[in-house]
Amino acid sequence: MFQHDISLEQAYSFSRLDETCLLSTVTAHPFELEGDTWATAEHYYQAKKFVKPQDIEEITKSESGVDAYKLGNRWWKRGRAKDWKQKRRVMMTRALYTKVMAFEEVKEALLDTGDDKIVETSMYDPYWGIGRDQRGENMMGQIWMDIRAKVRADIRIKAHGISA
Repeated sequence: MFQHDISLEQAYSFSRLDETCLLSTVTAHPFELEGDTWATAEHYYQAKKFVKPQDIEEITKSESGVDAYKLGNRWWKRGRAKDWKQKRRVMMTRALYTKVMAFEEVKEALLDTGDDKIVETSMYDPYWGIGRDQRGENMMGQIWMDIRAKVRADIRIKAHGISA
């Protein structure tokens, strides 16, 4: 039997698809990455799943981050990049790090989490979230905590006048 994880009760919790949470992937914070402008981190992430230009364009032009999520997660959709599972964490990290560096309010929201564990609360996605049984990988939370550590390290370097 698994034991209840008390650290989840004290964690900073959010949903990836919450349009009001600055740490979600669907907030309207456009950024430039790889020569294109992306309306949200979710637009970038979902577009990178596919290889067919028409699929990429459909996702890129979608109205919102939630729409991009829905388009990229159609179960019947063909044409995904063959190595997507190996690349997905890198793609999400790129999108979220770029979002943080482009928007001071997102950086502040991330730093305001202090040393709290960051948890994506999806009950249905045990990779990005904690899953229904709270034993998911919480990869979204892990990425945010890694970015937070990087941002803090950059702040310390700047404060001490050390060039990177």
